[in-house]
Amino acid sequence: MAKSKNILKVRLLLFSNGRVLLLHQTKKNGGNLSLVGGTIDPDEHARRSLVRESIEEAGIIVKEEDLHLKHVLHKMTGKKHRMTLYFQADIYDGFPHTREPEKFQQAAWYNLDDLPAKLTGTVRHVLKEVRKGNIYSEFKK
Repeated sequence: MAKSKNILKVRLLLFSNGRVLLLHQTKKNGGNLSLVGGTIDPDEHARRSLVRESIEEAGIIVKEEDLHLKHVLHKMTGKKHRMTLYFQADIYDGFPHTREPEKFQQAAWYNLDDLPAKLTGTVRHVLKEVRKGNIYSEFKK
């Protein structure tokens, strides 16, 4: 049986007044819009990882107890399997801004009913599934 590579990631769903917080990647990193988050480090649980990523990427503070699982995505790309846990926070501290200028140009709010073309296909898919109330979906690239 062929071996596969498995990756576990987390992403933050932060909504406000019908908008979602997105990070605009630098051109070097694809130039797309994505959610705050990243790969879970080997010594972390999912929520702890998202607390760290939120501070590192967007300068916002979320607490583990305020993160609620909203969606799980199983994405396949060739032999790579990626499971991403999407947590929603309704409470946070700080003003969203990019703290990793080598990766992101800006952090900004975007209208959920008029999402920009530069949104990654994965994020577009997940936002659609979350709005439908689906907790799990699959995506093949």
